[in-house]
Amino acid sequence: MHLSRRNVLLLAACQALLLTNAVTLIAITALAGYSLVQNKAFATLPSAMYVVGSALATVPASFWMRRVGRRGGFLTGGGFGLAGSTVATFGMATGSFVLLCAGTFLLGVYNAFGQYYRFAAADAAPPDFKAKAISYVLAGGLVGGIVGPELSKLTRELAQPAYTASYASLFLFCLLAMAIVSRLAIPEGEAGAARGAARPLKEVVRQPVFVVAVMVAGLGYAVMNLLMTATPLAMGFCGHPYSAAASVIAAHVVAMFAPSFFTGSLIKRFGVLPVMMAGVLVLLACIGVGLSGQLVTHFWWALVLLGLGWNFTYIGGTTLLTEAYTAAEKAKAQGTNEIIVFTLQALSAFSSGVLVNARGWDVLNYVALPMALAAGGAAAWLWWRRR
Repeated sequence: MHLSRRNVLLLAACQALLLTNAVTLIAITALAGYSLVQNKAFATLPSAMYVVGSALATVPASFWMRRVGRRGGFLTGGGFGLAGSTVATFGMATGSFVLLCAGTFLLGVYNAFGQYYRFAAADAAPPDFKAKAISYVLAGGLVGGIVGPELSKLTRELAQPAYTASYASLFLFCLLAMAIVSRLAIPEGEAGAARGAARPLKEVVRQPVFVVAVMVAGLGYAVMNLLMTATPLAMGFCGHPYSAAASVIAAHVVAMFAPSFFTGSLIKRFGVLPVMMAGVLVLLACIGVGLSGQLVTHFWWALVLLGLGWNFTYIGGTTLLTEAYTAAEKAKAQGTNEIIVFTLQALSAFSSGVLVNARGWDVLNYVALPMALAAGGAAAWLWWRRR
């Protein structure tokens, strides 16, 4: 097997385990926080701390991997995952909201390292395989979409207090991911290519291609995170059972990652900007469905469209970003991209809990609308500029 394809396979397996952790957290953390905190407006704070951990660690993670290599960096991230799952489990077992937030923060650091799986695949892939390499690695998240919600159902009441066993199970998935990533072999030439002349960061980020890539990926992710994080709470407020919410989250995550098997081919055939704009249109359709009703069916279709729209905007943004930097600039360019994306995620994750408690599901969708329109406007502007 060609080395780049072997790396993609290993990275896709790691992505599957990363997303199993992430989807389990999505399914249970807002509810776990709700069960521990007195002021229910802060129920999604542990979810927000997960994203804050990712945002704060993303730049250091990029430069750490530049120093020790992708494999060493991913193993470091796995160590944070082990620590985070341990602290979160202890937090649930002792009824400590603070420890739960600390644990999800550390798990966010693990997630920050894991976000570079897709870049590692692109770095070691030939030019005509980059978009597909990114897509195939992200497709590994499909496993997380299936396993995560089922895992949360099986472990939710396995130990008391509820959700304790769910957080404990994440330790095993982090450990398995570390075992797989230890087999990763990024060619030494890739690390060597990262050394050399590089433009100042301000020159890199001022490029229209960089601005649009970050804007579309970041706002698309913010829309997705705003609506996804609040869905279990919103469905609970509507009287829908937890099993229905878990099934909706499962369908959402499958829709996030299943299209990855062909998104790279669509980008290669139609171009990256048309695919990004299609993603924005799907996000707008999601908001329309979300505003049309609050039955389980409405939530299901809205979250499926939300996942598909995220896939096109995120993979499109990641692919477009690779046009904005040289090998010597990739650490700071990728790190800057990730911190902007995760900052938007953190704001949307915390806002979702406050908004859904104070104003309800409809207002949440109205807040998402201008973000989706801004992302679409940015992609359309660059498309027009290039034409």
